[in-house]
Amino acid sequence: MSIPLDQILIQTVNGLVNGMILALVASGLTLIFGIMDVVNFAHGDLVMLGGFTGAVTIAATGNFWLALLVAVLVIAVFGAALQATTLRPLLGRDPLTTILATFGISLVLQKYALWQWGPSARRIQEPLTGQFQLFYLQYPWYRVLTAVLSAAIIGGFWLFLRHGKYGIWIRATMQDRIMASAMGIPVPWVHTGVFAIGAGMAAASGVLFGPLGGVTQNMGLDFTLRAFIVVVVGGMGNLGGSIFAAILISLLEAYASLVVSPAQAVIVSFVVLILTLLFRPTGLFVPTPK
Repeated sequence: MSIPLDQILIQTVNGLVNGMILALVASGLTLIFGIMDVVNFAHGDLVMLGGFTGAVTIAATGNFWLALLVAVLVIAVFGAALQATTLRPLLGRDPLTTILATFGISLVLQKYALWQWGPSARRIQEPLTGQFQLFYLQYPWYRVLTAVLSAAIIGGFWLFLRHGKYGIWIRATMQDRIMASAMGIPVPWVHTGVFAIGAGMAAASGVLFGPLGGVTQNMGLDFTLRAFIVVVVGGMGNLGGSIFAAILISLLEAYASLVVSPAQAVIVSFVVLILTLLFRPTGLFVPTPK
């Protein structure tokens, strides 16, 4: 079966756009696991809360950019409080304990969202409404903007990790938390700060995704599942690997949708996950030790 080149190029653009949003979600999840060894099943629900916070702020102010900033700050503070009060006492215990705790938090957040905002989807008005000609389609500029903003947030965070004082603290804690503590780095506060950063990145994803698919109380489950697939394929705790894995999986799903329906194309990500666990369980983008 011959597939026209213009359709392949359109799906390439779609895959890159979706991949950057997914990379933004997975980056926060990867960071939290790499620093704290916590498998956070509530991460997708932070995306959901960020989306609802943004929708409420836009309804009150009409300003998308203010809503994005408010959502990031509010959910970051909420994430810090959540880590300090709920997850910090569980550090060092059996991993199953934190898994059950974050799963319980996820259920609580979903029920809270259902009680607070109801079952109907909230649509966020995009700040950029124009379109441009992409072969035979009118492609929205906002979709391109989401990819650019996601890349900018990830790039800014990478620069912070590489060159910022607190970024160096985070990298030191990721490599050896005992040695970092011995060097005077306040490891418990680093954990709290990292969780806040991851929550803020998740909230930004929720606001950016809002104009594309709406915000519902159940959207966190899909984001959590897809983010975990990306983290495993890219390598647990490997930030760069998660970004490449998110783009790879999104491109493969986009290309698969040329042959099958979009609902069936999602199976591709699970196939990649299974193959990774079978043949490269440490992750596709983790360097092989010499």
